[in-house]
Amino acid sequence: MIDHIGIAISDLARSRAFYARALAPLGIVELMEVGPELTESSGTAIGYGANGKPFFWIGDNERVGQGTHVAFAVEDRAMVDAFHAAALSAGGTDHGAPGLRPHYHPDYYAAFVFDPDGINVEAVCHKPG
Repeated sequence: MIDHIGIAISDLARSRAFYARALAPLGIVELMEVGPELTESSGTAIGYGANGKPFFWIGDNERVGQGTHVAFAVEDRAMVDAFHAAALSAGGTDHGAPGLRPHYHPDYYAAFVFDPDGINVEAVCHKPG
């Protein structure tokens, strides 16, 4: 299952205003802002979602066209570890070893890799250890 998707934008303020208005009729609102000191690629990321869960992210941390990010939700932390190992052995590049990312939430356990084309792919488990 897709957990969340992120895209790079060129103007944070402009895109923030656009998505706030465009997504409101869908019941999707801004839920979280993560500053440059906490993102994997530096820059600011803004998460939109519903029911307390951000699932659509915009960020000024990469160039437009290069900031594509896909995260897959998995059942347990062992699957995150297995994803990371398999992706590296398949030719991916490490972009964040398996581990907790408590700045997202206390049980956010994830690993990040770049695929051969530079797409940031993540596996994430939201369940307690």
